[in-house]
Amino acid sequence: MNDIKLALLGSEGAGKSAVLVRFLTKRFIGEYASNANSLYHKRLSIDGRQLNLEVFDPCSQSGESRCILEEPVDWADGFVVVYTISDRTSFLNAKNILAQIKESRRETCKGEVPVCLVGNKQDLCHSRQVSEEEARSLAQEYKCLFQEVSAAENYLEISNLFTKLIRHVMEQLKYRSDRRRYSGSKSMAKLINNVFGKRRKSV
Repeated sequence: MNDIKLALLGSEGAGKSAVLVRFLTKRFIGEYASNANSLYHKRLSIDGRQLNLEVFDPCSQSGESRCILEEPVDWADGFVVVYTISDRTSFLNAKNILAQIKESRRETCKGEVPVCLVGNKQDLCHSRQVSEEEARSLAQEYKCLFQEVSAAENYLEISNLFTKLIRHVMEQLKYRSDRRRYSGSKSMAKLINNVFGKRRKSV
């Protein structure tokens, strides 16, 4: 069984926990603030493969809290970054989180990481402060998936975005595994060539 680790990041009030619980249980929970980190587990099947999904939902991040991102950025295979379309500050914070993920992964040489930028509270479009075009442009800049959803109204959209992200994570994990295997094969071939090459020369 494959293990997939996701981290859920975003500002307080963006509804990131509501998005996650909607995906895990199909139920909508009202807005609540938590100052504790939570780790959720779910077994699921995607494309015929059995997966053990772990989702880390840390307490909400402010724009200045760089240190709180270090643990999930290092731990996770993929990220869901949530803002609310009716709060521009949460969008700017999401932009900051995307930049930190990109920088941290560059520093640790882990390469491209699957990320989905999620605009929550689509049902509050009458109070919209962030246009869909602006958010889509940001997602393109950081080469990540993007979707607007309403945790309050629609389970299917949320399920689809998590499924897309998990598929992307599976592709990246396979790519890294293939690269490690190829690199290991080259190293072994070089070692064998060095050993037996020397023996041939000494005969």
